[in-house]
Amino acid sequence: MGEPVVKDDRIYRYQDYKGWPDEERWELIDGVAYNMSPAPSTGHQTIVTQLVSAIHTFQGKGGCRVFTAPFDVLLPESPDQPDDEVSNVVQPDLAIICDPSKLKPFGCVGAPDWLIDPGNRFVHVYVLGSDGRYPKPALHVGAATVKSTVCPGFELRLEELFAAIPG
Repeated sequence: MGEPVVKDDRIYRYQDYKGWPDEERWELIDGVAYNMSPAPSTGHQTIVTQLVSAIHTFQGKGGCRVFTAPFDVLLPESPDQPDDEVSNVVQPDLAIICDPSKLKPFGCVGAPDWLIDPGNRFVHVYVLGSDGRYPKPALHVGAATVKSTVCPGFELRLEELFAAIPG
């Protein structure tokens, strides 16, 4: 797979991003635009499908909502930063939103809570601290059971999640 196309000639913001063609998928990281890669691997898609299924089954119990890509997630530098000025916009494969105030007509404003790496078979869980920052994430590997802090009662057994991926 080749290197992604990058637009780094200036700092791009959500206002720029909104004007790009719908058939193109971009992410902004610190104002640099990255053209998203082609379709992910079968293993990657298996993980996403299993997560959507597990969360959908649980969803009625916890009040959280699940969204799949493409779905814009804006990551502002401060809570009062105007949406159009945000220079970090990502499209995660899966977003779980439990705080309805984060939802906007275009997607969501706020940081993700989980990062799942199917290739290395681990999960990082990010929990927002009382100071409004994210400390070092908790790392879960092997036979761990990950318990969600944003969807009370939702648990994920990593052995089951990663079982469908060869190797």
